[in-house]
Amino acid sequence: MKLLLDILARFRRAHLLVVGDLMLDRFIWGDVERISPEAPVPVMRVMAESHRLGGAANVIHNVRSLGAHVTACGIVGRDMAGKRGEIDLRRGGTSLNGSVCGKEAQTT
Repeated sequence: MKLLLDILARFRRAHLLVVGDLMLDRFIWGDVERISPEAPVPVMRVMAESHRLGGAANVIHNVRSLGAHVTACGIVGRDMAGKRGEIDLRRGGTSLNGSVCGKEAQTT
């Protein structure tokens, strides 16, 4: 246990560069009311929507929660998902100095 606590304590001194897809996972919550007569797909009544950091952005969030400093390196789009992801990463204390907002890119 002491070894684990020592490793976690060293995370506070670490500064990591995380390179990857800066994704935003979107969840739609609701109830399936019926199956569509046109195709075998559920018809859902949407009750709520939520989002979470995904891909490399989720890794960054997890590493930040352990106390490390992180610089994100990736591409996000100039769309709502990209803006939302950037806000969430900055709010968590992540540096986005290595990230690029692509003109033609769409956030994954």
